[in-house]
Amino acid sequence: MFTIGDFAKHGRVSVRMLHHYDAIGLLRPARVDPASGYRFYEAGQLSRLNRVIALKDLGFSLEQVRSILDERVSAEQLRGMLRLRRAELEEAMAAAAARLTHVEARLRTIESEGRMSADDVVVKRIPAVRVAELTSTAAGFGPEHIGPVITPLYAELSRRLEAAGVAVTGPGVAYYEDAPQGDGAITVHAGLTVAIAPGAGHDFAVVDLPEIGSAATIVHRGSMENIVSTAQTLGRWIDSAGARSTGYARELYLECPEDHDQWVTELQEPIAQD
Repeated sequence: MFTIGDFAKHGRVSVRMLHHYDAIGLLRPARVDPASGYRFYEAGQLSRLNRVIALKDLGFSLEQVRSILDERVSAEQLRGMLRLRRAELEEAMAAAAARLTHVEARLRTIESEGRMSADDVVVKRIPAVRVAELTSTAAGFGPEHIGPVITPLYAELSRRLEAAGVAVTGPGVAYYEDAPQGDGAITVHAGLTVAIAPGAGHDFAVVDLPEIGSAATIVHRGSMENIVSTAQTLGRWIDSAGARSTGYARELYLECPEDHDQWVTELQEPIAQD
């Protein structure tokens, strides 16, 4: 038998932790000396201790750990729990990293307020264009909502066009509408310029985007994660010019290299004079 100190040493835990596990009935000593009160543990109890620590590190409460151990969880079951927990942690890490990216982008927007010149805004007519498109719904209009929706849409659209033998004849055009269900949801249209006739027979839509008679436009350079600053500069210009927006801005993707920080995108927001 081990003394509590030796058992703690071999189990790589503290004596205080073993006292606590004893107090809550999670890991009782094999024997307690009635005269001295000293606790003694058997080597076989290291197996239960290992499971307690593993389950606790997986995020289970001690009450949950006790319930699981009372059901005599096997090593293979523990391995399955580990895989599941690892997947959950990886997902949480990815979500946290994405949130940090969005916070950094918003911070850059705050830092750049007033720096981007409104002289970069040009009012012009946007000609009609024919696009093949796929659509989906995003929970909101922020980059954190649009990005995860539009990126796979473009990947799938490119795949379908290639499979259909349809050539892309110009840059991508994305446009947005309020989704029918409301609650701030956005219908996302991911389009690529094509020269084929609209009609049935394709697993994508072919639509003619109408001319915009008067659009306030501005060129955004960099990742679409950082689009907010440019969009707000455009919004401030529209307000200062005494105009009003009549819809969501189209996005014309002029240059889209692998490095998203090198992207060049024109925002085309339809306007009217009051």
